[in-house]
Amino acid sequence: MKRILILILFSWLSNFCWAQTTLLDSITLATYQEYTDLGEALKNPDDVIKLSLRKKKFKGFPSVVYKFKNLQYLDLSKNDIKELPDSIVTFVNLQYLIISKTGLEFLPKNIGGLKNLKFLNINQNEVSVLPYSFGDLENLEVADLWSNNLEYFPETMSKLKNLKWMDLRNILIPQNHQDAISAMLPDCTIFFSSPCNCSW
Repeated sequence: MKRILILILFSWLSNFCWAQTTLLDSITLATYQEYTDLGEALKNPDDVIKLSLRKKKFKGFPSVVYKFKNLQYLDLSKNDIKELPDSIVTFVNLQYLIISKTGLEFLPKNIGGLKNLKFLNINQNEVSVLPYSFGDLENLEVADLWSNNLEYFPETMSKLKNLKWMDLRNILIPQNHQDAISAMLPDCTIFFSSPCNCSW
């Protein structure tokens, strides 16, 4: 009897752990509670799937975010965050990352480790280079890169087979580079501003 109880408990724990790491579809995720108050979120950090910490006056990436290991949606917009740490990839279930208007200058070199990322918004920042591993974001569907200082797009972007929509407007990109980017992503809708008479 004791052995049976142990097996039942093990099975329940296994199912519970699996449930905590199951990726939600976009419709289900949209219905989940979005935590905007850190105090409330910290009461049950394992239950926090969606975390929005906009306009919280953070100076740098807030380490408290690491307490929420089950995050699938993270919004840190309108804080003062110049770069994201390499450890961002510990959020293995992250599907939505929004970090617009933060003064962001760098994406982590290993950002491709976010294998489940579907939506990336880093618009209105100062990012000049997309890391080589950007092409490893195999599930990325939307990339809002509008209004950055981008001057380098790695050839690995050709691997982004699921990318459907990318905004590159308000970025100075000469015609030959716009053509090269379009050729890398033939099945993606890309929005450019008029090509600049400039060289990289």
